[in-house]
Amino acid sequence: MFDSIIIGAGVAGSVAARELAESGRSVLVLEQRGHIGGNCYDEPDEHGILVHRYGPHIFHTKEQRAYDYLSRFTEWHAFGHEVVANVHGKLIPVPFNLNTLHMVYDEAKADELEKKLIEAFGEGSRVPVLKLREHEDPQIREIAEFVYENIFLHYTMKQWGQTPEEIDPAVTGRVPVLISHDNRYFQEPYQGMPLRGYTAMFEAMLDYPKITVLTGVDARTRISIREKEVLLDGAPFAGEVIYTGPLDELFDCRFGRLPYRSLRFDFEYFDQEDFQGHSVVNYTVSEDFTRITEFKYLTGQKAPGTTIVREYPFAYTGVAGEIPYYSIANDANQALYERYRSLLSGVPQVHLLGRLAEYKYYNIDAMVLKALELTEKIKSTREVRE
Repeated sequence: MFDSIIIGAGVAGSVAARELAESGRSVLVLEQRGHIGGNCYDEPDEHGILVHRYGPHIFHTKEQRAYDYLSRFTEWHAFGHEVVANVHGKLIPVPFNLNTLHMVYDEAKADELEKKLIEAFGEGSRVPVLKLREHEDPQIREIAEFVYENIFLHYTMKQWGQTPEEIDPAVTGRVPVLISHDNRYFQEPYQGMPLRGYTAMFEAMLDYPKITVLTGVDARTRISIREKEVLLDGAPFAGEVIYTGPLDELFDCRFGRLPYRSLRFDFEYFDQEDFQGHSVVNYTVSEDFTRITEFKYLTGQKAPGTTIVREYPFAYTGVAGEIPYYSIANDANQALYERYRSLLSGVPQVHLLGRLAEYKYYNIDAMVLKALELTEKIKSTREVRE
């Protein structure tokens, strides 16, 4: 009945399903959760406020192809995401920028430091904090130490469950200081939120005659992978399979579980117009949660009340209800991942796509482009089954 099977109906699976279906293939999409959209899933809460059930997702990209592709299925609410950090009770813009500089230091010192930063790196540049920490000027190194201690260090310890000694210096080096007065968290030309929500966008994407979507289905109850073949409901399946879930769980964690960080989301409604005045506030030096999101500021919704969510990171264990969010990149974990990937060496029709299947991080735009790249490769090498 089907030419292709997609396991997972998030960004990766939905884009891949639509592309293969439009090429003439009949596509079966199996989704373990009771809904489509993956971690981008959104829905109105009991108070009518559209919330992101798995944390805030803001679309941003410099790649027009990714923007144009999603624009086939949604209009956009223009939104320039601005984040502030609560540092000892004071809200300051992050990434650390020239506006932040003037909030942290007195006027004369801030003016002096701004001049030094612009002369050293150029206005509009994004400078890794590691580069600032190594600068010959002690005042520039002072800025770097403030960023490291008050914005990066404790927040990262909460997010990743690591001590300062365990934090990879390469991660530290990616923390930017923005030599600009632009308070937006992202500077890409295309930014916004799907006008009617992410779920509506994915519903439009998957609404196609050749796509069959089944939610609430664990793919392992329908599909099994042997050394050199794939079985669908016990019968050999010759078409392509795109898998977007955790690779270790596809093989029942036979070599041990791949480590991930997970998140707990605590939602709260307030019968008041506003809670924090910002879409996202990061708690970088205090609290056991990492951030609070207030959804009305993300989506431009108008409502008399407001809903927020607090995020609490923890180590993923695989128990029911937990969701793997972030892979933990190190040599040992990558070696374990490669052991699992080797189990697919005899079945080239199975393709791994997405954060979980590839054990790496992707933004939404990068995931769209990766799905387009994979499906183009499939379409060029495999004919539609007659």
